[in-house]
Amino acid sequence: MNAIFSARAGTFVLVAAAALWTAPASAQSSQMTAYYAPQATASDDEAAEVPAHLRRQTVTYQTNEPAGTIVVDTPNTFLYYVLGGGKAIRYGIGVGREGFTWSGVKSVERKSEWPDWVPPAEMLQRQPYLPRFMAGGPGNPLGARAMYLGGTIYRIHGTNAPSSIGKQVSSGCIRMVNEDVMDLYERVNVGTKVVVLPMTHRAPAAVAQHTMPSATNSYAPVSAPAAAWNGIRLRGVN
Repeated sequence: MNAIFSARAGTFVLVAAAALWTAPASAQSSQMTAYYAPQATASDDEAAEVPAHLRRQTVTYQTNEPAGTIVVDTPNTFLYYVLGGGKAIRYGIGVGREGFTWSGVKSVERKSEWPDWVPPAEMLQRQPYLPRFMAGGPGNPLGARAMYLGGTIYRIHGTNAPSSIGKQVSSGCIRMVNEDVMDLYERVNVGTKVVVLPMTHRAPAAVAQHTMPSATNSYAPVSAPAAAWNGIRLRGVN
């Protein structure tokens, strides 16, 4: 069954059943596709669903990483875009739930506006009724923008669930409200360095100042166990 949306006066109207996500696996076709009208802009109201300390702001941030680096503070659910001069733009994020966190030094391999979503093979093994492809749009779990991290299945991306910001809810991807991911997207180039800190690198929550050494091999990637894919829900897939 397809979920089809059409746009009229900037409003998306559901014209096919949403049972795509709840029907038994046996009833789902391997060719399921969700279609959306041309992309809309992100809602300005999303930030209201995010606690004040997780909203975008410029903060004091001491690091040896050069300006233009992204640092993902996994345990404290912050993403820092280093400005240099002891400053950074701090964004609230959603991170991997237990069993899905990882760490490492990566780079932005490519960027996409209103990205399509193709569930990875591991996820489809656990939830064969998921769509094999979902076109980009407001209902897509990847949100308004995505920055793909080279050598991984992970992305920094928007979300259609802004209430998940500040929580450990994803399958390893880094979520941002659409307004914030659109802001970061404009600052980031392909090749931008991304340092993802491990859960053991914990600092007091909501502290603006943070000193971090330059990236080293101590950030070697940590893979989530295959068994952790069990029980994934649609809004927890990225």
